[in-house]
Amino acid sequence: MIRGIQFFNKDIAQRFQDDPEEILKWVTQVQLSPTPLARAAYCEKVLLNEVMLGLKQYVILGAGLDTFCFRHPELKNRLEIFEIDHPATQEFKKKKLDHAKFKIPSNLHFVSMDFTNKFSYQHLIDEGFVNKKTFFSLLGISYYLTKEENSNLINDLFAKVPSGSSIVFDYADENLFEEKGMSNRVENMVKMASASGEQMKSCFNYYEIEHMLEKSGLLIYEHLSPAAINDLFFRNRTDYLSAFETIHYIHAVKK
Repeated sequence: MIRGIQFFNKDIAQRFQDDPEEILKWVTQVQLSPTPLARAAYCEKVLLNEVMLGLKQYVILGAGLDTFCFRHPELKNRLEIFEIDHPATQEFKKKKLDHAKFKIPSNLHFVSMDFTNKFSYQHLIDEGFVNKKTFFSLLGISYYLTKEENSNLINDLFAKVPSGSSIVFDYADENLFEEKGMSNRVENMVKMASASGEQMKSCFNYYEIEHMLEKSGLLIYEHLSPAAINDLFFRNRTDYLSAFETIHYIHAVKK
């Protein structure tokens, strides 16, 4: 990442040419960290509130190396957690957990599935999922699906869960492919995704999101714009962190 500073910002590369730690801090805090940090904080804030209201099931779509279960051992007997991801990703995670000597708790269930291709409730049911109020997280994924794929996935997720079930997800607004952002970071994000073979495919205006959710019987409970995200998580900071332009968060609830 330090060697890549010329791609991100030539002025910063020049200014901190003798300070690689500051370069790494800049790349991480300006380009890489803001969205993953803020969306995780928001999602878990909503989730913990839902648990207080009696939530029993949490489904993490594209869980990756998520550590929620290990950071909240007090929920072991209160919340069943289902991590959905590609089989290879889950095997990698299990090896990492084993290497770190983390014991997998009884309320954590690994569900192998490429849900971006075809979502199957049977895989969840086989791991103990039941028809109870459920909370879904879908973070860092909507951009890489087409609008139709996003709509189909939301529809599939909420087809077999009761009223009151909800989801938190992030999405890019209609300026994704035009906005450059601070230090061109939005443009850089789109370029990096394309170069890695995972092209960003969709962005929405608010009314498109509202319509998509309405078709699946969901109402928007809370919507956070980039300005609101910045105010909530990055206000009065003295480092480089600030909310990413064009990225919004939604909490939607099934009617």
